[in-house]
Amino acid sequence: MAKAKAFTELSNEDLKLKLKENRSELFNLRFQMATSQLDNTARINVVRKDIARILTEIRMREIKTKQQTAAAA
Repeated sequence: MAKAKAFTELSNEDLKLKLKENRSELFNLRFQMATSQLDNTARINVVRKDIARILTEIRMREIKTKQQTAAAA
């Protein structure tokens, strides 16, 4: 589990890569759960929250960029 502060230090490209990796992991975890092979069910919630943290950071950066361009105009 990564803290939100760890995501603020990543670049946009790294965030997108991390998001892709987490979504892939979540898919695999769900697949394992469906086939009764998943041992640690709590991992699904951890990955889901990490995805939410990444999406939040991406959105915060978008809003910040829009505010800066509006202030410059």
